[in-house]
Amino acid sequence: MSQFEKLLQRIRNNPKTVKFDEIKKVLLKYGYVCTQPKEGSSHYTFRKGENLLTVPKHGAYVKEIYVRQVIDALDEE
Repeated sequence: MSQFEKLLQRIRNNPKTVKFDEIKKVLLKYGYVCTQPKEGSSHYTFRKGENLLTVPKHGAYVKEIYVRQVIDALDEE
């Protein structure tokens, strides 16, 4: 099992302790494009075709609700 697969499995198993950089790494690997809508904004937008995900970057960890949205989006592919 590769490091990326281990990271993805860890995110799925424990969505409460996921850092923003880990979410970003996974989404970029799946072909999403990351943009920051406004200068200084803490909300990053990830887009792939019609799929649009917004993930805020606050504190040490991403809130579980956003991690679950990312997991659901990846499962739909």
